[in-house]
Amino acid sequence: MRIHAMIVTLISLVVAGSAQAQALPREAMLPLSLAVQAARAAVDKCAGQSYWVSAAVVDRQGVTRAILRHDKAGPHTLDSSRKKAYTAASMRLATGGFAKFIADKPAIEGLRFMNDEILILGGGLPIKAGGDVIGGIGVGGAPGGDKDEVCAQAGLDSIAARFN
Repeated sequence: MRIHAMIVTLISLVVAGSAQAQALPREAMLPLSLAVQAARAAVDKCAGQSYWVSAAVVDRQGVTRAILRHDKAGPHTLDSSRKKAYTAASMRLATGGFAKFIADKPAIEGLRFMNDEILILGGGLPIKAGGDVIGGIGVGGAPGGDKDEVCAQAGLDSIAARFN
């Protein structure tokens, strides 16, 4: 019995020690206030160029944190901005660069259709804190993905200081 009690105690100490050594993972998260700030800056940047857009910001899982539609933006811009943000966060890449990559490699064209939420058009950018992607921003409604991307970048620039 005494040996059994010592073995149980030893196993308990080993398990407790290894549990303490395994800290829970920590992840940076995108606060709502910054998501709204980035979306607002993106919409304002495009409005300054007379582009009526929507801007969406999602977290690392692709869940919408903020979405804004300019008063003059079409209703379709809500879906396109959200899907671009989702794609940028999910793929961890700018959607414009990803679109070019697929165009250059027709064998991977099927990636466009792997998920109904994926939209591979310019205007989506990943949001990074350090080296980690913590979300995505997407803009839809300007006359071209390159212009959407400029506005998305303005959104990122408006919150960049908080992640450095």
